Amino acid sequence: MLIRDAFPSDEPLWRKLWDGYVTFYEASVPEEVTARTWERLIRKEQGMFCRVAEVSGEVCGFTNSVLHAGTWSLGPICYLEDLFVAPERRGRGIAEALIRDLLNMAKANDWSGLYWVTRSSNTTARSVYDRFIKADDFVRYRMDF
Repeated sequence: MLIRDAFPSDEPLWRKLWDGYVTFYEASVPEEVTARTWERLIRKEQGMFCRVAEVSGEVCGFTNSVLHAGTWSLGPICYLEDLFVAPERRGRGIAEALIRDLLNMAKANDWSGLYWVTRSSNTTARSVYDRFIKADDFVRYRMDF
C-alpha cells in the first residue's frame, strides 16, 4: 500500500470514490462544487490537500483535509474533512493507514492538532477512529447558507 499526494491523473478514481462518499452520507454535491473541490485539493489552495491510498496501482481510498490556523495554538491544525475507502477494500487497514499518514505529517510539520467528525451512527468508522482516540464531548452546531 502506498499513501501519497493525489495527482491530477487520479481525478476519475477520486471522483468514483467521492460519489460513494457523498452517497453514503445521503447528500448531493453540485458538479461545480466537486470540480472546484478537486481543483483546490490538487493545487493545495486555501490549506486543502488530498492524500490517496493506492493498492496494486489502484487508488482505493482518500483523505481530504484542510490545514488552518487556530486561536489556541501556534502551529497549524489539520481538519480531516473527508475519509473514504472503497467498500470492496474495507477491513484491510486502509483507513488506519490514511489516518496514520496524517499523524506522520503532523509530527513532521509541527502541526498542533488533527481532528475530524463523523455521524454518531457511523459505528464501522468509529470502531477504527476509537483505536486512535476516543470522541470528545463537544456538540457541533451547523448553519448552511
